[in-house]
Amino acid sequence: MFKTIKEDIKVIFERDPAVKSLLEVILCYPGLHALIIYRIAHRFYQKRFFLIARFISHVGRLLTGIEIHPGAKIGKGLFIDHGMGVVIGETTEIGDNVTIYQGATLGGTGKEKGKRHPTIGNNVVVASGAKVLGPIKIGDNSKIGAGAVVLKEVPENCTVVGIPGRVVKKDNRRLRPVHKEIDLEHGKMPDPIAEELNKLRERISELEDYIYKNRKEDKNEAV
Repeated sequence: MFKTIKEDIKVIFERDPAVKSLLEVILCYPGLHALIIYRIAHRFYQKRFFLIARFISHVGRLLTGIEIHPGAKIGKGLFIDHGMGVVIGETTEIGDNVTIYQGATLGGTGKEKGKRHPTIGNNVVVASGAKVLGPIKIGDNSKIGAGAVVLKEVPENCTVVGIPGRVVKKDNRRLRPVHKEIDLEHGKMPDPIAEELNKLRERISELEDYIYKNRKEDKNEAV
């Protein structure tokens, strides 16, 4: 347990540029607190003390604003940044070195039993407010953009944005024209809706110029 906590603290120093000291991490990082409480609750859940596990999880939710079901399976190196409003469902599986930002949901759909929550691969980033719903898989090294709603499986090395979520980048190759100099930071995702609107504006402008030109020619002919 203590070894795992040390690893969780190390991850915070690696990924959060705002961190100042070890004491700050221990006292002021709800993501770390939520993980510690989850690991305790998960132990009870594995031993089939379900009520105790859920109660511990519930207390953790009240203290941190982060809800992690004790039945979820979480790998090493999970970093929950800020964390308020994060929800991780019962049958969720999270790989190693995953980063989750505030307001993200790894949830289920419907009332079916069994596997009903997503499986998140290694080195995945789930940005602020993103919703990944259902028993789908998010491939390794993928990025889920802020506010995206993902309902279908995502291959490895992809960038997903929008509602519903659409893959706009794969293996560092753009699948459609996007703004230049865009990297994979979760705050600088491509915006396919804005791109389509820009195309429409350009097309409308071309059509207006065409109409204006033809009207001018018609007037000249009439004179």
